[in-house]
Amino acid sequence: MTTLNLTGELERLIRDIVARTPELQHIAPERLLVCVSSGRASRGGSLAKIHPLRFEGGERSVKARRGRRSVLCTMPSITHRGEEMLYVIYFLVPRFLELPFREKLITIFHELYHISPACDGDIRRFPGRNYAHGSSTRSYNLFMGQLVDRYLEATPDRSGLAFLEGDLAALRSRHSAIVGRRLQAPRISVSPA
Repeated sequence: MTTLNLTGELERLIRDIVARTPELQHIAPERLLVCVSSGRASRGGSLAKIHPLRFEGGERSVKARRGRRSVLCTMPSITHRGEEMLYVIYFLVPRFLELPFREKLITIFHELYHISPACDGDIRRFPGRNYAHGSSTRSYNLFMGQLVDRYLEATPDRSGLAFLEGDLAALRSRHSAIVGRRLQAPRISVSPA
């Protein structure tokens, strides 16, 4: 049995998704840091999350008001393999691994679609109050399902998707160990402006 490098497999899959999906071809996969985070095995809650490492318009720092004072908020700098990262994507384990195959792919697409069309470290912003998902999170996810279906149709060799088949117990039966990159969530530094 072999060790499953979950973050390595997700990185490889993300490169393939970006190459085959026109709506995501603006993404520079080498500027995404893929990590795993612990999550409870319960049915509800987050499955994955993306941390943009820039503010709106790709800005590293912005001035903000905290009560009566003005502060400067600065995103952290994260470097991996000599590249400065623009996004950190976390997959919450075991919850993510307990999803059915197609739902795992929808979750991956969901996080990737949050990346700004400029791939500048900011998220894609929709008009209105719910700027992260647009007028409806349900519609957002239905669209992700359509992208997943098109991706699967354009992927004749699905052997690279085998690590998404089955739940955590099935993966453990096929691999001697499951490993993944961990990173504490990036924190914005705040200083007087």
